[in-house]
Amino acid sequence: MTATDRSLELINAAAQAAADKLAHDVIAYDVSDVLSITDAFLLASAPNDRQVKSIVDEIEERLSKELGAKPVRREGDREARWVLLDYVDIVVHVQHSEERVFYALERLWKDCPELELPADAKATRGKAEEHTKLRAEEDAAEFGEPR
Repeated sequence: MTATDRSLELINAAAQAAADKLAHDVIAYDVSDVLSITDAFLLASAPNDRQVKSIVDEIEERLSKELGAKPVRREGDREARWVLLDYVDIVVHVQHSEERVFYALERLWKDCPELELPADAKATRGKAEEHTKLRAEEDAAEFGEPR
């Protein structure tokens, strides 16, 4: 079994929305062979809670407007550390960067086929690492530490 056309349509729209809101490391997996409850997972992250919320809001709005899709379940809202949007065909995980590293969902799904995403979404790969390095340099400069 493979992800349906509808799933791919939802994944691509969600990935583009996440990229438009500057999400980090957007990636999608076809989990249809290992899970019966959904076809695909989309993972994205951001360095702060406000941006996580912004990405989630953009994904919800875009999927609703463009594809008439509304999540059947939304979890993790209050803290905005890890928000899950369940669209039945796909599940979107938007995580704070620290949660993304800690839970490492990519490790769980690494044996599943990775789905092709829009160029803007693919361009987000490695952004979390870049952001972390930049923050470390800024902190070092702020505290007068040599690099």
